[in-house]
Amino acid sequence: MDHETDSQPPLKRNSFQAVQDARDLADMGHDETLSRKFGLWSMFFLSVSVLGTWSTFAQGLNSGLTSGGPITILWGLVLVFICNICVAVSLAELCSAMPTALGQAYWISRLWPRGRFVSYLCAWINTFGWWTLSASQLAFMTDFILAMKVLYVPDWSTHGWVKFLLYLAITLVVTLFNVVACRRDKILPIFNNFVGICFISLFFIFILALLISVGIKEEYKFQPAKFVFATWINQSGWGDGVTWFIGLVQAAYGLTAFDAAVHLVEEVPSPRTNIPRVMWLSVTLGAVTGFIFMMVCLFSIQSIDDVVNASTGLPFMDLLKGTVGLTGSTVLLALFIFNGMGQAISLVTTASRLTWGVARDGGIPWGGYFGKVNNTWKAPVRALWLQGGIIGLVGVLYTFADTVLEAILGVSTIALTISYAMPILTLLLVGRDKLPSGGPFRLGRFGPVVNWVSVIYCSITTVFFFFPDGPNPSGSDMNYAIAVFGIMLVITCSFWVIRGSKSYLQTDEAEERVIYARRVELVEEQHAMNAKDREARQEHGGL
Repeated sequence: MDHETDSQPPLKRNSFQAVQDARDLADMGHDETLSRKFGLWSMFFLSVSVLGTWSTFAQGLNSGLTSGGPITILWGLVLVFICNICVAVSLAELCSAMPTALGQAYWISRLWPRGRFVSYLCAWINTFGWWTLSASQLAFMTDFILAMKVLYVPDWSTHGWVKFLLYLAITLVVTLFNVVACRRDKILPIFNNFVGICFISLFFIFILALLISVGIKEEYKFQPAKFVFATWINQSGWGDGVTWFIGLVQAAYGLTAFDAAVHLVEEVPSPRTNIPRVMWLSVTLGAVTGFIFMMVCLFSIQSIDDVVNASTGLPFMDLLKGTVGLTGSTVLLALFIFNGMGQAISLVTTASRLTWGVARDGGIPWGGYFGKVNNTWKAPVRALWLQGGIIGLVGVLYTFADTVLEAILGVSTIALTISYAMPILTLLLVGRDKLPSGGPFRLGRFGPVVNWVSVIYCSITTVFFFFPDGPNPSGSDMNYAIAVFGIMLVITCSFWVIRGSKSYLQTDEAEERVIYARRVELVEEQHAMNAKDREARQEHGGL
């Protein structure tokens, strides 16, 4: 018996908002196949833990130190925050008008009906970004777990097959958890509340541990404020200008993935209002906590050389061991890894909804098979296992090549950044007047400026994120992100030629949905014009 279906029986909800949410989704051509299990707070905690700004900075502590030093780490973060908040509210405006799990790719197709290939390209770039982002978090957790052994046995070396098997085991666990967690609507939201609260609590625990440990030990001293706020370190070999932009990758990676809420939009009540709030609040909180955390780390560093050339291979672990001590750092890192696994589950949750959304609209080969929701588990089970297999394959490369993790990290940031710029640029090119009027979150007269800042920022940073760490790199020092991204584009174009051009948004049902959605837009616009005419006549009559 086949338990997969395109839709489930409508849930028995009597509230006006539930009816309105179902109608909004129907206006965009989809039935409600997933329950709206998340509330505003559970979605906020999921977004904060997925963004994971301060923990992401901890994982890549050394990248900023060598490419600009404290100036790039702190003031680069301020610049990235200003630009990313522009990107976030630009996407929030689009999501408020068109709340659907496909997100950026759907917005392009709706705004530009002839841009189906561009929409398809955006769908794959965005999905690939989430796959690699999930893989990078799983890889980091693998590295941290194995590096715990190095804390006690400094000369211990890890075999590639051990790393690979542990990575696969973690991938299996987080995928399986996502399969079973949706069986009851309360499980996933409660879990994300727990992870989010722990993540915020750990932020305070870590900064207090560092400050107290350095403050109470006579042999330790805090770095001067001049070092923390005004020191420039360039060990990359590039000129200062290039180094500045390359150094922004740490801040960009820590503030990327704020579209998590977009791809879970069909599981949140009142998404037109709630998702924009979640997006800009999560980015703001991420930037504030990230700035404070990195400031504390910089004050607490005893030796830059020891951090950059970490004995464990992970500078943050050496920083903790050198300040808190072996026992204290072991406890803190165990908590860090435990919470990081929770973050990985949330990342896989988000990525699976995007994978499912792309398959549902014919963007993935055999999309009809992978784009269905399982009635028993109440989750896109097939999309989850497909995604788990792909992430597992990434592990083959990561475990046997030292530079692959950096490439994966870089590609995830680059791919997501490009997927953010594409719908915003489309909106600017077709005209902001083409934005559907149903969304309550609007940028108003500030829209064009905010949109252009977003596009310019995404364009500039994408170029520099393809740069290697230094000029004239050897084979081991190359930035292979451009190669990985290029292979992804080749695969995408091949799928378009073989199948995508015929299946993506091209089924009879999909075409009917698009036509219906446009009719709804015309009716809404006509109602708005009639309302304005009535107001004008009333004002004229009153005069």
